[in-house]
Amino acid sequence: MAEKKEINRSNLSLGPVILICLTLGLMPFTPEPHIWGKIKWVAGGAHGMQMMDWFDLALHGFPWVLLVRLIVLKIMGKI
Repeated sequence: MAEKKEINRSNLSLGPVILICLTLGLMPFTPEPHIWGKIKWVAGGAHGMQMMDWFDLALHGFPWVLLVRLIVLKIMGKI
């Protein structure tokens, strides 16, 4: 029978997640990081945002959510 492999969470590193945040999370970089523009748009009331804009926010925001989650888990001692 095949054994279930457990994920060794002690090997999870911030490095790859930070790299993803700095690339996918911020692209395109000019004139301002894309995620920053989307956050400002939502903070301003999200007037005129279409479904593609919300998807774009989720795509560029996911790496940051992942980074925050990993940091919280490391602080709490779960990893």
